Amino acid sequence: MAQPPITPKRFPDPEPALRCTPARSEAAPTLGVSPRPWEPLSLQGLCAQIPITINHRSHYPRPISSPRPRTPLYPCTLRCSTNPWCVPQTLEGLARAVAEQDVAQLPQQLAALAAQCKEQLAFRCLAGRNGAYAAVLSACQLAAGDRELLLQALAALAALLDGQPDLLDAAGRELLLRSLRERRGDAEVALAGIRCVRHACLKHEHNRQAFVQGGVLPVLTGAITGALARHGSAAELVRTAASALRVMTFDDDIRVPFGHAHDHAKMIVLENDGLRVLIEAAKAFRDNSAVLSELCATLSRLSVRNEFCQEIVDLGGLNFMVTLLADCMEHPDVVKQVLSAIRAVAGNDDVKDAIVDAGATELIVLAISHHLGNPQICEQGCAALCMLALRKPENCGVIMEGGGALAALQAMKAHPREVAVQKQACMLIRNLVSRSRELCGPILALGAEVLIAEARAAHRDCDDVARAALRDLGCQVELRELWTGQRGGLAQ
Repeated sequence: MAQPPITPKRFPDPEPALRCTPARSEAAPTLGVSPRPWEPLSLQGLCAQIPITINHRSHYPRPISSPRPRTPLYPCTLRCSTNPWCVPQTLEGLARAVAEQDVAQLPQQLAALAAQCKEQLAFRCLAGRNGAYAAVLSACQLAAGDRELLLQALAALAALLDGQPDLLDAAGRELLLRSLRERRGDAEVALAGIRCVRHACLKHEHNRQAFVQGGVLPVLTGAITGALARHGSAAELVRTAASALRVMTFDDDIRVPFGHAHDHAKMIVLENDGLRVLIEAAKAFRDNSAVLSELCATLSRLSVRNEFCQEIVDLGGLNFMVTLLADCMEHPDVVKQVLSAIRAVAGNDDVKDAIVDAGATELIVLAISHHLGNPQICEQGCAALCMLALRKPENCGVIMEGGGALAALQAMKAHPREVAVQKQACMLIRNLVSRSRELCGPILALGAEVLIAEARAAHRDCDDVARAALRDLGCQVELRELWTGQRGGLAQ
């Protein structure tokens, strides 16, 4: 006679206030019951279903049977932004308000969801996995004729998309573009919508290309122009729109083999007059360091062709950047972005001479010396001097007389562990002496050989540039021939 199947003993349920049951699908088995009665429940599966509690002194979960003190995780009734229990509750209330088209309850629910999503990425992911995007998108559609409600819906959408650009679909893109076009003169709505666009395009090439094809570039440049014409004090709108333009030139999505960053930069400049728009905006916000920093960073991303670099000079952008560097020496963020922009436009050999003639080399050296403790400024300063010295022997003498080599060596001493600083300084030394051999002696007298050898020994990424610098300085350096044409592997 066949024996009846043995059902594993059901574990007693803990107190409701002490349970912290992990989320599972509807098809998941109940606690302590095998999904197949004729098969015993595995130890791993059984342990995974044991309720856990959170220790108040650590973040490591442990079984409820532990005798040590424990802090229960209660479902919160106050809708605070620090308890993950609040996210499902808020989503439930938002879904109910959207389904019933309760416009009176939507603002409260949207504000609560935005606050919770801004708290941390884990809350945003929890909300995204539980249908928050569909609910917020429906709220945006319901708020089409209500400005205040639309602002709150767009704010919630921006908070939800931060770090989760995959949530956005074609309907969301169309809604954002339509809202930006229909409310072009409303600075607050434009700001909220552009924030959504920026979050949706960061590290997401498909969204970037879809927005560009949908015509977002003239919307962004028009937002900056409109802010200057109608909303002279809308500094945040200008900064956010410039940041969104800069994101369109990124190639940061590792899921695609290549992006359209260069094509987007050309479209911004050639089809939307982006350089003139950004330079005029920079001149209008001379006293706002945050706006100036973002505008300079965007200019550096658009300097991808020789004619673009020359156009920046023709529009007065170079003189403005040199003046800005002198006036904002106490603002590290502005200094770093101005140095980055000078480095970018110096890719044009004719612009190199204009930069040196404008007296920028002395200001770059002063910036490195003044912010010697800031590795990013040291890196960008050395990189800018490196570009000015490239293929320009006459500029090398000016840089040397202005103390550029000494500033680079001081940066190497101040940041021995920063590989970017070491690498840019080595490249600067190499460019200074590669076509001006008379500068080898003065640079060696400053102790360059020891610092370059230390950088080569400490950082593997500096090996090639450090070896090239030592070679051009006339120092003893070992040059290995990795492959001689013989059959076999390369020498390690």
